[in-house]
Amino acid sequence: MRTEVAGHGGVRLGLRAGGAEHGKPIVFVHGWAQSAGCWAAQFADPALTERFRLVAVDLRGHGTSDVPAAGYDDPRVWADDLAAVLDFAGPGAIVVAWSYGGLVLMDHIRVHGTARLGGLVLVGAITEIGRDRAGGRVGPLMREHMRAMLSDNWDEAVPALTEFSRGMAAGPVPGAQAQAMLGASLSVPPAIRSALFRRDIGSEEVLVTVDKPALVAHGTADRVIEPSVAEHALGKIPGAVGRWFADGGHAPFAESAAEFDAVLRQFAEEC
Repeated sequence: MRTEVAGHGGVRLGLRAGGAEHGKPIVFVHGWAQSAGCWAAQFADPALTERFRLVAVDLRGHGTSDVPAAGYDDPRVWADDLAAVLDFAGPGAIVVAWSYGGLVLMDHIRVHGTARLGGLVLVGAITEIGRDRAGGRVGPLMREHMRAMLSDNWDEAVPALTEFSRGMAAGPVPGAQAQAMLGASLSVPPAIRSALFRRDIGSEEVLVTVDKPALVAHGTADRVIEPSVAEHALGKIPGAVGRWFADGGHAPFAESAAEFDAVLRQFAEEC
């Protein structure tokens, strides 16, 4: 089911909702230049849909959501956007935040605390951004293609985004999903792709305040976000548990969907 909520400033945020109507909510937050569609395998898994209420958001500027010109560097904007999604999903939601989505989740905790959360799962996720920030170190694939991916020149951006999408996973991803994820990247305007990186903010003081169950999942062969970023989060979040996907890339929910879903289901049940 497709629906929407109003985020900060009334910006329309597209949602995909499914699963058990009265089940414990799991909210999925995608990464940079992606969309709610990246969680296709989770929405197709009966082991999740029969027990949990699943809600995936298109972040502002992405997917089916509105594309405002400004606000991408403001923690309050991201915090309020996620708050609107959590209010829709219901109390005690487990938030699964991938890549840049981890920074959005930190913004929410920074501004609103953890009251709406039942738990959090950081998946190949950054928790801060800026030069020399331990919680935001990008890997060689991101460094190699960054400049070109932000370009509005077709001849630069399209090949770079294609190579980036292909290199995110260390293992095979179903062809339809891989192509959909590339399409999602291309659909995000170049100005928005760039705007998300015009930030410099740390989150160590946020991580240490997390008082809900936390799982940090990361592929050991992630070439987009350095595995040391996961180690940083594990060292700061009280009681956080790590789950390493051996030889896995940046998108374990797609390349190792069955294993990822089993880990997520166990964590959600324990929460």
